[in-house]
Amino acid sequence: MINPHLYFADTDKKGRGVFTKAALEADLVIESSPVIVMSNEDRQKLDDTLLHDYIFEWQPDGAKMCCMALGWVPLYNHSYASNCEYFMDYDNNTMYIQTARAIAEGEELTINYNGDWDNEEKVWFDVS
Repeated sequence: MINPHLYFADTDKKGRGVFTKAALEADLVIESSPVIVMSNEDRQKLDDTLLHDYIFEWQPDGAKMCCMALGWVPLYNHSYASNCEYFMDYDNNTMYIQTARAIAEGEELTINYNGDWDNEEKVWFDVS
C-alpha cells in the first residue's frame, strides 16, 4: 500500500526522493511494503555493491540480518529531524512508513536512517 498522494521526483542534492501532493496528518501510515529478508552472509556481499545504500538492518530477537524493502521505502531520503518514521513488522516481513508530524503539500518525506526520527547519531555517509 502506497498513499495515492505520494510521488517521487529528483531532489537538488540527494537524488530521487518521495514527496506529497497533498497535506498529510500526523501519525498516518503512508506506505506498507513487503521486504526480502537476507542473511548476514548476504549482507556482507551486498556491502560491496550499490545496494548497500538501500538495505535496512533486520534484527528480530537480535539476529544480524538485513532486508530490502520493496515499494518506495528505499527512496525516502535521510534527515536527522525527519518528518516520517519507519517500523519493522518482523512477524509479517513488512516495513511501514508513518508520518511523525503534519506534512505540507509539496514537502519531501524523509526518514532518519538511524531508526528513530530525531536520532542525531552520524550516519555512514555523513561527511560533515
